[in-house]
Amino acid sequence: MNATKRTEKGEKTRATGTLPGVFYGAGKEATSISLNLPEFLKLYKEAGESSLIDLNLDGKAVGKALVQEVQYNPVSDRMSHVDFRLIDMNKSLIAKVVLRYVGESGAIKASGGTLVTTLNEVEVECLPKDLVSHIDVDISVLKTFEDVIKVKDLKLPAGIKILSPQGEGLVAKAQPAITEEEIKAMEEAAKSADVSKIEVVEKKKEVEEGEEGAAPAVAAAAPKAEEKKEKK
Repeated sequence: MNATKRTEKGEKTRATGTLPGVFYGAGKEATSISLNLPEFLKLYKEAGESSLIDLNLDGKAVGKALVQEVQYNPVSDRMSHVDFRLIDMNKSLIAKVVLRYVGESGAIKASGGTLVTTLNEVEVECLPKDLVSHIDVDISVLKTFEDVIKVKDLKLPAGIKILSPQGEGLVAKAQPAITEEEIKAMEEAAKSADVSKIEVVEKKKEVEEGEEGAAPAVAAAAPKAEEKKEKK
């Protein structure tokens, strides 16, 4: 990724159609940079946040880096800023690696079930040279609806250790397809819940109206008490 040193604020950089960013780490000072947006979009699509990138600044090599964070404009949803973390190739690092589900489940193919996944990525520790862009999860081991894949079952490339989630954490399982009867039952349960809510609201409204109607009667009784007191 080619970058140029940036001196102006991010707003001015974005106004010119370029992407502001910063790199830091590996004992080097944080440096503000600007990037060609189309080039970075292409790179980010291929590398994601778990592939080492050769970062250049003004034509000179800076070193290996990871995309640490990408910020987006909350209104336009366009990229507004990117952080690069420089990597010391001699020290282990911690990074998030995407899980890629591959293969075909016998339970799903034979019985028409659905695949249920609970993880999109895992946090790993490894030397930079061992870092991979993704880890494959083979769902062909899900031959029945009782079979499950846990974190400890994942086949990891050499040199990689999963830090989170823990080994017993669920990754994937096959689930029977929902029948028409179950769908109808869920719809009826939802309708019943809605009716119950309406009844509760109506009762609350009646109670509040009753309380409001009782207030004038109390107020009207007060003058009579005062009249009796004066006659005495």
